[in-house]
Amino acid sequence: MMRTEAQAMRSTARSSSPWKGGYVGYGLILGFVLVLLYLMASAQFSYSPHDYSGATTIKAAETVPAKPRPKHQEQDFRSRGTEEPSRKEVAEGHTKPSTAGLQAEQGKRGPEWADKNTIEEQSGNERNPESWEKHQPKEQDTVEFTEFGGGTDDFNNVAHTKPVCDTSFGKYDICELAGDARARGGGATATVTLVSPRAPPREWTIKPYSRKYLDGLRGVRVASVPGPEHAPPCTTRLNVPAMVVELGGLTGNYWHDFTDVLVPLFIGARRFNGEVQLLVVNLMPFWVDKYRRIFGQLSRHEIVDFDRDDGVVRCYPHVVVGYGSRKEFTIDPALDDTGGGYTMVDFTKFLRQAYSLPRDRPIKLGESPAGRRRPLMMILERTNSRRFMNLPEVIAAAEAAGFEVTVAGRPRASYDEFAREVNSFDAMVGVHGAGLTNCVFLPTGAVLLQIVPYGRLEDLARTDFGEPARDMGLRYVEYSVSAEESSLMDVFGREHPMIKDPAAVHMSGWGNVAEWYLGKQDVRIDVERFRPVLKQAIEHLQ
Repeated sequence: MMRTEAQAMRSTARSSSPWKGGYVGYGLILGFVLVLLYLMASAQFSYSPHDYSGATTIKAAETVPAKPRPKHQEQDFRSRGTEEPSRKEVAEGHTKPSTAGLQAEQGKRGPEWADKNTIEEQSGNERNPESWEKHQPKEQDTVEFTEFGGGTDDFNNVAHTKPVCDTSFGKYDICELAGDARARGGGATATVTLVSPRAPPREWTIKPYSRKYLDGLRGVRVASVPGPEHAPPCTTRLNVPAMVVELGGLTGNYWHDFTDVLVPLFIGARRFNGEVQLLVVNLMPFWVDKYRRIFGQLSRHEIVDFDRDDGVVRCYPHVVVGYGSRKEFTIDPALDDTGGGYTMVDFTKFLRQAYSLPRDRPIKLGESPAGRRRPLMMILERTNSRRFMNLPEVIAAAEAAGFEVTVAGRPRASYDEFAREVNSFDAMVGVHGAGLTNCVFLPTGAVLLQIVPYGRLEDLARTDFGEPARDMGLRYVEYSVSAEESSLMDVFGREHPMIKDPAAVHMSGWGNVAEWYLGKQDVRIDVERFRPVLKQAIEHLQ
């Protein structure tokens, strides 16, 4: 009987165990849910002015009327077809809303805030690093980032932010610092720092020139840091973008002046419609003065000698470090980010505006005034290598074709006056060389006739001037010098590889090409062979 009772008790225990176990499991789950709800509620209603929390960011942004500015900033500075607003609009978009936001914060924080920010507004936001870092709460950082388009709407989304610097292209590097950007020049190494919690901390050394592979260029340190304590305090602030660029390299050669500096600078700065400040490394005042009309058209602000800018930290809403163009002496809107879809036609229009050049179209034969029936041709005369050995015959052939000819050597007038003189012509003729760079001042639709020296230089000539001329809207005509027209025939003879096998000379290295085909060759034009080319040139003006 006792065995029967024991069996009954074990049976009862087994039947009740699942019921008790189920209640215990439900209890644990319910307790876990209650703990989660408690933690969520505590986080929702807690607030610490020294925390980078989502609630804090929203609160700070709500006090600043300039909250939509980051998106607008990105459209202004990066989208094609959109020009930078006027200086007045920039000042209103940045300064006035942010000042109102700061005043609202001052009313909440007490008189110490009001005194400090009033001094900053009056003295260019100069700050004592120790006192500023000691008293500045984190919300104020958020206000500054919002003001300058720093992108703090989602500061945790670091993985999806655009890299500050693009160093992937072999010719030049470009860095875009949008937000609280601080530039400090002088000293051994200039530094440009982006303060943004969105950008991961990183450093680059950038040579802000259009050919970064050249020797002798100065590097600029570019850095992104998460907070202002890691960056130099501002001593002056300007509510327009800035560009850090370098002169030097091949600057001084006329073709390289345009190819390496002026065209890339147009690509980078034109989008800002004059509201950009240039911070120049290796500034050459005499060179800038020569092209002062171009610089004055690109920027209404003082050019800063960045190498000598000691003791100054300049703060901007947007800084671009570096510049360049993908092709030589031209703009490819499919490859070059001009911020407005600009082309070389736009560049030449820009030059006509900068130099007040009157003509935007050449003569149209059959429609010209009765007093002028012959198109004007400028023949560029070189004084060193690649000279015309029979220039009078070339002039006579051009006049027989219907042109009125003027020979231009080294300009005796000022550069501004020479630009105006070039603009008065309908056609330009010259042997391959830097002088053909003056074609930028010809009216759109004029003719550029390039004479290519002997030595398989056609590809070089087309890259340097042929393709750019077409991109400018000029009518391009080419004449290739034969071996019989080259002075090298007299030097080497027909059987020498320099005459017989130019391809082998190219394969031997650039030194021989530069020394002989470019440096020690003159041309004697066969006028009978040249006449059909002159006829083609004048037909372009009909």
